[in-house]
Amino acid sequence: MRSLRDALITFRRTPLLSALSVTTIAFSLFAFGLFGLVALNIREALDRLEDRVEIRAFVADGTAPESIGQAAGDIAHYPEVLNATMVTQEQALARAQKELGDFRDVFEGAVLPASIDVRLKPGMRNPATVKRVAARVKAFPFVDDVRFGEEWIEKLYRLRNIAGIAGVVLGLTFAAVSCIIIGATIRMAVLSRAKEIAIMRLVGATDGYIRRPFIIEGLLQGVLGGLLALLLTYFARSLINRYVIETIFFDRRVALLGILFGVVIGFMGSVFSVGRHLRRV
Repeated sequence: MRSLRDALITFRRTPLLSALSVTTIAFSLFAFGLFGLVALNIREALDRLEDRVEIRAFVADGTAPESIGQAAGDIAHYPEVLNATMVTQEQALARAQKELGDFRDVFEGAVLPASIDVRLKPGMRNPATVKRVAARVKAFPFVDDVRFGEEWIEKLYRLRNIAGIAGVVLGLTFAAVSCIIIGATIRMAVLSRAKEIAIMRLVGATDGYIRRPFIIEGLLQGVLGGLLALLLTYFARSLINRYVIETIFFDRRVALLGILFGVVIGFMGSVFSVGRHLRRV
């Protein structure tokens, strides 16, 4: 309790520096939160696109429906496959007319090949897995061709990887900046209490005892900065929903993780700064 009281006293002694640390953490996490919000909504859109990943195997004319049905049943038992459906020529024609809408007359009297439509399980829709399953399906002797949108699947996963890497780099950058600012704040607090620290050492206070209030101060700054960043991000999301486009927000677990990230930044900044500057006092 004494360490907490000392930390609060330091807050009151250096309000501008403390506010600067809290604001820096808040805006660093806010910028990171905005990027995370964009990444979250991009991921949501990509997941919806991923649900449409499908392998379509076109069957040669004259193939017996029984053979197609048997092949679909075998493919459905692949560990990567969610389901495999046989599509007859009549069903393929009806689907094409429905999808094209106003241009359905183009298919009047047309004959489309039967096919086997294969949908993969979630987590099994990456380019390598799709290619592997497509190659197995193509090995059936009556399969003329296999289509699965190889190019757009690769672009889909490339975009997801880029977003993930950019998020990590951005988060580390903002964390480093926040740690530097908190370190500077703690340094000023240590120097302003140099005489008090020297007296405490004379009466037998350990470095751990002296260090504790400064570390608590850094933790408090991290908590306040994380909460402020979360409020700013929620406010920005509300404005986006109102004036731009409907978006989703972080769930409770991710929001708590963001606050915890602020706590970690505050803790790291204070620990490194106190450990270095106490040796100089």
